[in-house]
Amino acid sequence: MILCRQLLILFFFMLLGFGMAKRKILDRHNSVFLSWLIVNVANPALILSGGIGNSIDRRELFKVVLVAAGVYLFLIVVSEIAVKLLGVDRKETGIYKVLLIFTNMGFMGFPLLDAMYGAEALLYGAVFLLLFNLLIYTYGIFRIAGTAGSPAEILKKFVNPGVAAGVLAIMLAFLRVELPGSVNQTVSMLSNLTAPLSMMVIGASFLEVQWKGFLRDIRLLIFVALRLVIIPVLGMLILRNFVSNQYLLGVCFVTLAAPSGSMAAMLARQYRADYVTASKGIGLTTLLSVITMPLLFWVLQLR
Repeated sequence: MILCRQLLILFFFMLLGFGMAKRKILDRHNSVFLSWLIVNVANPALILSGGIGNSIDRRELFKVVLVAAGVYLFLIVVSEIAVKLLGVDRKETGIYKVLLIFTNMGFMGFPLLDAMYGAEALLYGAVFLLLFNLLIYTYGIFRIAGTAGSPAEILKKFVNPGVAAGVLAIMLAFLRVELPGSVNQTVSMLSNLTAPLSMMVIGASFLEVQWKGFLRDIRLLIFVALRLVIIPVLGMLILRNFVSNQYLLGVCFVTLAAPSGSMAAMLARQYRADYVTASKGIGLTTLLSVITMPLLFWVLQLR
């Protein structure tokens, strides 16, 4: 029920964005501006909010960081293998890798964790979200924007608000620094912009997607099976040999089984990459995850 409700909210904003694009209110120029706002303002605020008020034990926090790092290392390795097996075109390689690695942890993951496990799981989820954003603003940008340019230009892509917010959030969590209430509220209000704006931009991009023959796109369908079924099942089978904490396992499951994250489309739009393919991947995995996530949760006997 929780998952279905979150998906309905997500699709509402996507439908709103599609309708605005259809009426030429949200055109390509506006979408580029909103993508910049999400990538550089709203999403960094979401990252920072994960480190505010985090009171988890430092030793336990370190363990969660190690598990989160292991999960993302697993995803990176699988993505490298998957694009070769799929025979992805060179220009789409970076998009497919980012779609396989980075899921919709923020918008879908946190409400699910809150409903299923409570506040303790949210603290663990905050660590995963921090690492997610550090990686999406470094490795993700590197894969989507490519390596063209001098080393200084490449490094410049990694020096951005997302990385700065991630580092600051980790420092706040470890040092348990308390910020003024006005700062907390400002960060919270800005972070709340991320989900609706990103979904509207994705919905607007659907107007430019040719959906007619997507069922004949074998590569895309295999990608969906990898993202929603094979990766979460394989990942959880491995993790159960090392992790016994049910809260942490729940966070790992949501990270692995959630649909591809909207940040892939946001970055593709900003860096003029193949955002149409990114939007297709996000749309299909989001649509089908309402079936696969509850089913896998039951099959894997999580609680």
